[in-house]
Amino acid sequence: MTTTDALPVDPANREQLRAWDGDEGAYWAAHPDHFERALARYDDAFAAAAAIGSAERVLDVGCGTGKTTRNAARAASSGSVLGVDLSSAMLAVARQRASDDGLGNVRFEQADAQIHRFEPEAFDVAIGCTSVMFFGDRVAGLANIGRALRPGGRLVQLTWQAFPHQEWIREFSTALAAGRDLPTPPPDAPGPFTLSDPDVVRTVLAAAGYTDVTLDDRREPMWFGTDEEDAYQLVLGLLGWMLEGLDDDGRAVAQHALRTTIATHATPDGVLYDSAAWIIQATRP
Repeated sequence: MTTTDALPVDPANREQLRAWDGDEGAYWAAHPDHFERALARYDDAFAAAAAIGSAERVLDVGCGTGKTTRNAARAASSGSVLGVDLSSAMLAVARQRASDDGLGNVRFEQADAQIHRFEPEAFDVAIGCTSVMFFGDRVAGLANIGRALRPGGRLVQLTWQAFPHQEWIREFSTALAAGRDLPTPPPDAPGPFTLSDPDVVRTVLAAAGYTDVTLDDRREPMWFGTDEEDAYQLVLGLLGWMLEGLDDDGRAVAQHALRTTIATHATPDGVLYDSAAWIIQATRP
């Protein structure tokens, strides 16, 4: 296992490394079933867009615990799949799950995909779900991925649409703010919504050397737990840092507000919140 200090990363991605190869990645690795199920309703549309052939070579960027990698490995049954991520903890889960599923055509590597020296023209398609938005330099990162694609190779990525279309994060952040105006990161800082504007997506991909850029508007509910308590514990563990700065009374107000919104979104299929994503497709000339 590569240690955080030894892993080569672009300086712009050092904070992402600290988070994903630290506490944040460890939390995701400890709850893989929840996080893999959260986006499951996007799976069919994403697989259709990727259209992975049985003999294709696939790169999964920001693979996490490996759900998209395993799905790709099943599609590329006589091909191969490489999953890369910053999180050693999530990659350990990914390797174990792929082994448990008997998938011999998949491997995983801890790497910063923005600068990693992939073999040139080694892949037919590069996929990823909610990952490339976190590059410190999106153009450089996507260009590096493009160099790993053969001419005519495909880029297929799922990214979030703009914040106002994301009921889940609006509701959670409003509850945990407890009436405060929380600071927001600079618009160009790595984060979930840096590829939410279609014009930005087209500009970034053109600058990175891609053509034939399309965006497919997809809207699906996200799953956060089997019941109210399950979802509450998951979200509080994920976003509990937002309680920092509150006194005991403020924390109680915020936690009550979180429980309240979760209760209103509980269904027989679990706790569901609306979300919106782009499935982006582009071609390496």
